[in-house]
Amino acid sequence: MSQTPEARARDNQTRQIQESVNNVEKHFGELCQIYAGYVRKTARLRDKADLLVREVNAYADTETPNLKHGLKGFADELAKLQDYRQAEVERLEAKVVEPLKSYGAIIKLKREDLKVTLSARNRESKQMAQLEKTRQRNPSDRQIISQAETELQRATMDAARISRQLEETIDNFEKQKIKDIKKIFSDFVTVEMLFHGKALEVLTAAYQHIEDIDEEEDLEVFRSSLHPPDFQSRLDIVRANSRIGTSKKMSASLSQSTGSRHKKKTEEAEEEEEENDLDDEDDESTDGYN
Repeated sequence: MSQTPEARARDNQTRQIQESVNNVEKHFGELCQIYAGYVRKTARLRDKADLLVREVNAYADTETPNLKHGLKGFADELAKLQDYRQAEVERLEAKVVEPLKSYGAIIKLKREDLKVTLSARNRESKQMAQLEKTRQRNPSDRQIISQAETELQRATMDAARISRQLEETIDNFEKQKIKDIKKIFSDFVTVEMLFHGKALEVLTAAYQHIEDIDEEEDLEVFRSSLHPPDFQSRLDIVRANSRIGTSKKMSASLSQSTGSRHKKKTEEAEEEEEENDLDDEDDESTDGYN
C-alpha cells in the first residue's frame, strides 16, 4: 500500500528537519572548536608577552638611566596590554565559546524530538501495512478490517500531532539559532574591537616611551663610565707632572746654553787681550831698532 500524500509530505518535512539539525550540529561544532583554539592561542600570546615584559624589565635594570626609564615605561604598558588581553580571553570564552558549546545539548534534544516523530511515523507505516495484509487475508471480515482501520487512523492522528509539535519545535529552534548566531558573532566583534581599541592606546604610549629615550645623554653617561673620577684625577696628575718635568728640562737646557755662551765670550775676550799685549810688545821692539 502506497503512502498517502499527507504521509509523504510529513516524511519530506522530517528529512528536511533532520538535515537542518545535522547542518547545525556539524558547523556549530566546527565553529566551537575553532573559536576555542583562537582563545587558547590568544591566552598563549598573553603568556609569551608576560615573559617579554619580565625580560625587558630585567634588561632595563642593567642599562643607562634614560634607556632604563624608557624600557621600564615600555614594559609597564606592555604589561597593561596583557591585562586587556586577559579580559579579551575571558569575554570570548563566555560570549562566544560557551554559547556555541551549549548547542551540543540543544542538538541532542532536537534529535530526541526527531526520534519521537520517526517512531510515530513507523507506527503509522506498520498500521498501514497491517491493514493491507488484513484486507488481503480476510477481505470479507469487516470487523477485523474495521479494527485495523481504527488502529491506522489512531496512528495517523498520533503521527500528525507529533509532526506538528516537531514543526513548532524546529521553527523555534531555527528562530533561536539565527538570533544566537547573530549575537555570538556580534559579541565576538565587540570584544575584539574593545581589545584593539585599548591596545592602540597602550601601544601608542609604549611607542612614546621608546621615542623619548635621550640617546645623546645616555651616550655621555656611558662615556663617563669608561673614565671614572679617580682615574681622571690620576690622569691629570700624571699630565701635570709631565708638564713640570718638561719645564725643568727646558730651563736647565737654557741655563746650560747661556753658561756656555758666557764662557765662550770670556775666552774670546782673554784671547783678544793677549793678542793686544803681543802687539804692544812688537811695537816696542820696533822702536828699539829705530
